[in-house]
Amino acid sequence: MRPGLRAFLGTVLALALFFAAAFVMGDEITQTITSKNIATWDDPATAGNWIVQGSRYATQGFPQMQVVKAWPEALYGRKTEGKNLGSLGIHGRFDRKSYNTIEIIPAMKDSAGKLQPSTLPLPGHAQSIDCWVWGANYNYKLDIYIRDFQGIDHVLHMGSLLFAGWKHLSTPISGAIPQSRNYIPRYAGLELTKLVITTAPDEKVDDFYFFIDELNELTDLSVVRFDGEDLADPETLNSLWQQGTK
Repeated sequence: MRPGLRAFLGTVLALALFFAAAFVMGDEITQTITSKNIATWDDPATAGNWIVQGSRYATQGFPQMQVVKAWPEALYGRKTEGKNLGSLGIHGRFDRKSYNTIEIIPAMKDSAGKLQPSTLPLPGHAQSIDCWVWGANYNYKLDIYIRDFQGIDHVLHMGSLLFAGWKHLSTPISGAIPQSRNYIPRYAGLELTKLVITTAPDEKVDDFYFFIDELNELTDLSVVRFDGEDLADPETLNSLWQQGTK
């Protein structure tokens, strides 16, 4: 290869690598990472919009659910005058030891005012989920179930509840869980379907309490811009289509 041609190709390759690096760095710079609240129990009007249910060996009448005036002092401090704070309390009992579970399911009221199972959307491209949990040093664990746009459920392991008092728990959301499609509209956010407490088979289960507060996500709210992006919005597209002429 002639020296001049070799130099020219080297320059082209260098420029290509430079612009590729700039493109990648640009994507990183334009990320908008922020914390978003998924659920809180401070508003009395919506705090009770949850369903709680136990597994096979749950004692009749249990588990019980209450919104109580309790919160982590590490988050709010001791003095909370003027603030309406609350957390979700669960009172559990089982008739025998086993891998017992308590499911805490988000709900919405139907036309008759009855709570029906629902889901909580996770805005943006979710990176992690965190919450505050009050434990009583029982050997239990907490999992969170999320659902992708294909209807597949994924389990996020928040961790053990073998501690005393309030503790902040967090878990990352794997990049293997799809949050976008190959086709427009690309965005396909996740939904939270339930929280699940599981007891160890050798742990005491005849009478216990735990509390949950401030369920949040860390998410990327950045949007990839492109010419004609308004046509990617289903409502806009449908409106334009209805107004079109044949």
